Amino acid sequence: MCEVIGTTDIVEKGTENVVFRTCHEESDRVVFQMGTSDAVRALAAAQIVCKDVAAVDVNMGCPKSFSISGGMGAALLNKPELIHDILTTLKRNLDTPVTCKIRLLNSSQNTVELARRIEKAGVSALAVHGRRVADRPRDPAKWSEIADVVAALSIPVIANGDVFDYEDIEHIKLTTGATSVMVARGALWNASIFSPKGKVPWEEVKREYVKKSILWDNDVKSTKHTLKEMIMHFSCLELPEGKAVTKSETLADLA
Repeated sequence: MCEVIGTTDIVEKGTENVVFRTCHEESDRVVFQMGTSDAVRALAAAQIVCKDVAAVDVNMGCPKSFSISGGMGAALLNKPELIHDILTTLKRNLDTPVTCKIRLLNSSQNTVELARRIEKAGVSALAVHGRRVADRPRDPAKWSEIADVVAALSIPVIANGDVFDYEDIEHIKLTTGATSVMVARGALWNASIFSPKGKVPWEEVKREYVKKSILWDNDVKSTKHTLKEMIMHFSCLELPEGKAVTKSETLADLA
């Protein structure tokens, strides 16, 4: 617990590095997502945070090399037995809801088959990203294949992929039949995407994000990453503002 700012901090052993920070007000809303390739280690990590979060999620869809090389993320998609081991271990030992996220396999039939196996493991919900591992972010998300998963399961399905405006949230729900929606890049670029009144200018969102990052003493690397993603989408890192963010070393530099 950090008494100065009233947060619950998970600190890397032997260091002062905060690897996860939350607060009591968020405990019934924050879902802790982890990458893992081992059921025992997954449980050990989950037991550290489970009392301070609303659910524990296992990422089985990340295609990034750092994740794949560690046997995590999308590397799990072709290992259904390991998936079952991880999820059932978590379910058996946690009172906190367990969910997971996958992406599409090489055919809709195979995706549905995997989704059914995951449902049988006892998860509370399943998020499905509408792209395959080989797809690029610019490739359209296949909402119809998410709909196939929704039709096959009885648990809530969370649709993910190509949600960039508030209107897209309702559109993907209607198209897929999904219970809810996960937003990634759209929220990273402009968090006001969730407002039914429409987005506020990204510059305003950026300023508010920096204020909150300073208020909660957010990790400077994480803050820089988010700001750089916003600037790359709406502007250019080679302009003075972008260069200043790139060179910054502290939250004060970003103010």
